[in-house]
Amino acid sequence: MFKALRFLAGTFTSSDSNRYPTTLSKKWASISGIIAILVSIPILSVLSSFFISSGEIWRHLASTVLGDYITNSLLLIVGVSSGVVILGVALAWIITMCNFPGQKYFEWAAVLPFSIPAYLLAYIYTDFFGITGTLQTAVRSTFDLGISEFVLPEIRSIWGAIFIMILAFYPYVYMLARSAFLNQSVSLFEASRIMGYTTTQSFFKIALPLARPGIAAGLALALMETLNDFGTVQYFGVQTFTTGIYRTWFGLGERPAAAQLAGFLLLFIIVLILLERWSRSRIKDQTSATNRFKRIQKFNLTGLKKWGAFFLCALPVFFGFILPVLLLLSMFFNNLDSVNTRFLLYSLNTLSVAAIAGLITVAVALLMAYSSRLNPSKLVKGLNQFGALGYAIPGSVIAVGVLIPFGWLDNTIDSFARSNFQVSTGLLLSGTLFAMIFAYVVRFLSVSYNGINSSLQKISPSVDEASRGMGYSFSEILRKIHIPMLSGGLLSAFLLVFVDVMKELPATIIIRPFNFDTLAVQVYRLASDERLGESAGAALAIVLVGIIPVILLSKTITRSRKTEEH
Repeated sequence: MFKALRFLAGTFTSSDSNRYPTTLSKKWASISGIIAILVSIPILSVLSSFFISSGEIWRHLASTVLGDYITNSLLLIVGVSSGVVILGVALAWIITMCNFPGQKYFEWAAVLPFSIPAYLLAYIYTDFFGITGTLQTAVRSTFDLGISEFVLPEIRSIWGAIFIMILAFYPYVYMLARSAFLNQSVSLFEASRIMGYTTTQSFFKIALPLARPGIAAGLALALMETLNDFGTVQYFGVQTFTTGIYRTWFGLGERPAAAQLAGFLLLFIIVLILLERWSRSRIKDQTSATNRFKRIQKFNLTGLKKWGAFFLCALPVFFGFILPVLLLLSMFFNNLDSVNTRFLLYSLNTLSVAAIAGLITVAVALLMAYSSRLNPSKLVKGLNQFGALGYAIPGSVIAVGVLIPFGWLDNTIDSFARSNFQVSTGLLLSGTLFAMIFAYVVRFLSVSYNGINSSLQKISPSVDEASRGMGYSFSEILRKIHIPMLSGGLLSAFLLVFVDVMKELPATIIIRPFNFDTLAVQVYRLASDERLGESAGAALAIVLVGIIPVILLSKTITRSRKTEEH
């Protein structure tokens, strides 16, 4: 197999990339093939479930809840997509192109809701906006009203889920739309001013059409997260494919039917992946054609417009970050006694698993990026893109895709040991930390790969050629030259994976070993038992750590424009 991979890698290598000895570069290129094969295991195991008969249970699902899964998933897609596009694009345009009070602060503050997982917002706002929550109770007691005289719409509904997800996922659209606006040609806006276009006209006739690919890419990412969500929809009682997978796997014990539901969800995701890849290619073409950088001349807002812009930017930041954090802090200080040895154990579990998964993921991503640098063929690039596909796939799908082959392998080994040695091996892979970490690596590999590959491309090929002239091997170049030069990029990639693992709920709750809980699982469990106050410490820890990638992302977006201007 490895010889075949090396042969194909050499076959598809372009002539301008043969700057290294072919034999060694092909050996490094085979690393991408091995990683792609390992990553494909969960995906192929889920897709293969379509060929397994699930018997009566599938017909039962089709006649009872499957329609709800499809309807609710489509409603979430339509509602969330409308909200994140309107809110994300409006914020990106106003913050990028207009001067108003607080504009510089909103550049990074608008990304802060990114640090709070959607399921945490669901738990917090249910406790705050619910019929017996803090807000309604305070209003009724203040004005001496009965419980039937003042009732807000029920937040634990599909419309409440849409509201929560818009707050949690609009930063995807905001970040990519803002990046697209920053990368647009300034001369176009200067020409629009000369033609007498207003700010609104410039937006709809020039900026929005040019930024459409970036907006579509951000929308695709937001919808991937919408379909991946488990905690919000489960807590609100909204039946979707994600909750159906969990219920069918654990509640009904029908693994083939659960795998088939995961397969249907995967088909949704494939469409979104194709949309996102197409949008990314359009972004590349657009920026190469129109990027002529000068300092952006922002529109000066006056009167009511500037304060309207201020409140438009402040509201999602307030409801998406400030208010939830204040409520969590209040719950935390009111439940200090909940910080006990059990909380410390969950924290240790979370930190250790996140650190191990982060280190392994960064190491694998570095090998992938380096193999592509040594052999930049279409095959190797394609294998790397496939290996980085996991982030687009919901955690529940990956978890099912990992448990199916691991469970089969465990049963095979156990049967062999029983028949030949009269010894039961038990669970060697499934239900272990190994399976859990493997799922994390598959899920978040693209998070680290994209950053590391981007950083590696900034290193001039002349550095490699000079090192080869000094007698360094490829492994020595990587160890002694590239890794020290990539230290910042490697650290950023590690932190991003570390935070994502801490926040991950769907994959963790399905694949975790028995009696092994993380902070995310603990928050979900206590919130489900209406004990949110006791989970405030764990929730607050997740939020505080989640601020790290927000800062990194905000600095990256702003730095990209300033670098080009200079």
